[in-house]
Amino acid sequence: MKVGSGREAGSLAEVPAAARRAEELGYDYFSSSETQHNPFLPVTLAAEHTERVELRTSIALAFARSPMDTAYTSWDLQAQSDGRFVLGLGSQVRGHVVRRFNMPWSPPAKRMRDYVLALRAIWDSWQNGTRLDYQSESYNFNLMPPNFSPGPIEHPDIKVCLAAVNTYMMRVAGEVADGVFLHGFNTPKHTREVILPNLERGARKAGRTLDDLDISGGGFVVTGESEEEISANIERTRNQIAFYASTRAYAPVMNTHGWNDAAQKLYRMSVDNRWGEMGAEITDDMLGEFAVIGHYDGIVDQIKERFGEFDTSFSFSIPVRSPGDEERLRWMIKSLQED
Repeated sequence: MKVGSGREAGSLAEVPAAARRAEELGYDYFSSSETQHNPFLPVTLAAEHTERVELRTSIALAFARSPMDTAYTSWDLQAQSDGRFVLGLGSQVRGHVVRRFNMPWSPPAKRMRDYVLALRAIWDSWQNGTRLDYQSESYNFNLMPPNFSPGPIEHPDIKVCLAAVNTYMMRVAGEVADGVFLHGFNTPKHTREVILPNLERGARKAGRTLDDLDISGGGFVVTGESEEEISANIERTRNQIAFYASTRAYAPVMNTHGWNDAAQKLYRMSVDNRWGEMGAEITDDMLGEFAVIGHYDGIVDQIKERFGEFDTSFSFSIPVRSPGDEERLRWMIKSLQED
């Protein structure tokens, strides 16, 4: 299992040290997300200040930008990092695409398939000098004068991973992507019964199997050094689970377990602005399905047992407040990487 660390730095100035530290601790990859900041700029800095660690966007919003724009940025990052860049893409929901980014909306799974295939067509034209002529329902690219082609690079095969929640996006990921980022709001039952069959269905369409995909994430980890720390983390996780369970886009996960009524109740509570009360609606049974819970000395084995069945990558960390914490984290990372 590859083990990764997400960007925790609040400013770009802190990224070089954070990326170097991830590499020194033994992480396999360092990721940057698109929440309050652009996801590509931290990768640029991390590539300059590291030598080994894989660098991911986890994720960049596809529909906030043209495939051509993403293609140029990814090409430059792949060259700068000597082939260590992984492009993680997500669709986001309609409200953010239309109202926050003021970009057009269309059925996301079909459009994402077109997006990834457009990227590959653009990259092929740059690497091999082929004529750019990609036509699809969502995108049409047929102009690439030599003056605008960056030309070939040493590592042209850029891995593309997709964040997938609904069944159609899972099938697209299985068909055209190199990997899939599973949402934290997930359970082993939902993974076995819904996610893996749909990934496999998409992979079969392309003559592939699940072994051809990097599968990352898919649940919460609640851990700590003391009972008090674990209890505090449990309450935070209950609130996170309640937030996602109240969102209709994530209803299929609740439905897998027959928790439809709970999801509807949480949705109504969110509409009534009762956020502070929602965590109490997450029962211990629900918590146990969504999260692994345990002390530092046992959490690695629990992660392996829960996620090792289907994950090839997993993001994990603990607070480092002393040299002892740092040594413990190094041991945890190494243990997770072992078969």
